[in-house]
Amino acid sequence: MQTMHGKPLVYLDSGASAQKPLVVIESIRKAYEEKYANIHRGLYEFSQVKTEEFEWARSKVARFIGASSSREIVFTRNSTEAINLVAQTWGRNFLKTGDEIILSVMEHHANLVPWFLLRDQIGVVLKFIPVLEDGTLDMDFFQKALSSRTR
Repeated sequence: MQTMHGKPLVYLDSGASAQKPLVVIESIRKAYEEKYANIHRGLYEFSQVKTEEFEWARSKVARFIGASSSREIVFTRNSTEAINLVAQTWGRNFLKTGDEIILSVMEHHANLVPWFLLRDQIGVVLKFIPVLEDGTLDMDFFQKALSSRTR
């Protein structure tokens, strides 16, 4: 086990990248060696099987989060791509000047830049929840920050 300062390494930057457990590495290797195919494009049986598996996974996620349709589920490569997709599609289409987005001061850089861009380009207002001495978010501030313009 990898250690840092004499303690087991716990890597929490997994939204961007992280150390992979061996079981994940082996699963990825096996997928590339045995299970890789184009989905929604191939006329051959293996591609069709992979398309069915992909759609099954989308349906399972949709049920889990209560989406009205599996078509609402989009898989992305990582959280950076996902938040940019939300900001550049939903944000550009539905946010207006003066609308408010509430973030925390603990946000990862990848969750700040897309909203800064919308602030500069559309005029949305960004509000930041501070962190208390104990490391938790100031939920009183959050409650007070909510308004009819919060999106």
